[in-house]
Amino acid sequence: MTVFARVDHAAGAKEAGLELRPTEVLIFGSAKAGTPLMQAYQTIGIDLPLKVLVWQDAAGKTWISYNDADYLAVRYRLGDDFKPIFDKMRAATAEVANKAAGTE
Repeated sequence: MTVFARVDHAAGAKEAGLELRPTEVLIFGSAKAGTPLMQAYQTIGIDLPLKVLVWQDAAGKTWISYNDADYLAVRYRLGDDFKPIFDKMRAATAEVANKAAGTE
């Protein structure tokens, strides 16, 4: 798995003279896992590579948001043939989320 980018939206807002609570997107994935999905349903590329949003609410609590692998499987009508790939995606997303949360 490769981390392709880290987008700091709060830093971008600051450069524009605006305020935004901490908000970052981590973009990560694997061409070996993603390519077969795009071969089957090319528009899944809008959701790949995977992304995790780490953000802080008004009360100062940090949240982690992402599209679950099961949601992507249903959205793109990719059935059981792709279950092993979606299982790996689910594990990778959980790993990134746990690292971002500091629980790993």
